[in-house]
Amino acid sequence: MSDSTRAGHTFLASLGKTRLRPGGKEATEWFISRAGLDPHSRVLEVACNRATTSTELAARFGCSIYAVDMDKEALHVARQRIRTAGLSDKIQLIEANATRLPFPDNCFDVVINEAMLTMYADKAKTKLVREYCRVLKPGGILLTHDIMLTDKKLSKTVDDDLQKVVKSNVSPMSRQEWKALFLNAGFDSVQTQHGAMSLMSPQGLVRDEGILGAARILFNGLKNRENRSRFLGMFRYFHAQRHRLNYIACCSQKK
Repeated sequence: MSDSTRAGHTFLASLGKTRLRPGGKEATEWFISRAGLDPHSRVLEVACNRATTSTELAARFGCSIYAVDMDKEALHVARQRIRTAGLSDKIQLIEANATRLPFPDNCFDVVINEAMLTMYADKAKTKLVREYCRVLKPGGILLTHDIMLTDKKLSKTVDDDLQKVVKSNVSPMSRQEWKALFLNAGFDSVQTQHGAMSLMSPQGLVRDEGILGAARILFNGLKNRENRSRFLGMFRYFHAQRHRLNYIACCSQKK
């Protein structure tokens, strides 16, 4: 597949980016601090991609994690990462569809889903969140991390440009709409944090990837015409829309 046609997160991963979420490390750390994880926690990560978050959580907290995704290539990389980290006994990778999770009701303490719900229409978002709620134990925690509109809906031109930039269907919502989504799907409390997206900002790249990692990504993004066009297009779009598009992290507790 040409880099010019890959989904945005896949393209960035090919450049060496490990944090493929809109709010990067800051957003993930915020909701992890509210999860109460310990070695007895049973965790599900949906859309784990290359298992960056799962690997960190298993190493830090010793919890048992089931990590699911539909991307065979990403799961292959994840499997190598988990093996290298010596965490094969803590993390089980499964190729599975998020709309039909292969788990019984009420079996997880925590469900994590980052940068996926934004890519679904509103009705599909509701179906997915209800499925996450189904597999959570009563009182369990759902941790999500997505793109948030800071104001009104995007104009058609700006929205069309977003779809072109990320090469995926993207449907961000306001903070109030995100909260309502979880409350209407079986959760009785929702805490949120939002802020500037770090995915393409220079400061965010350094914070998430370190100086050497950021330099490697920039080099790979600019080294040839095809990469350069795509990389600079993403950078310019998100910089121009930085006041309209934030990240949002949510911590929702099941009834």
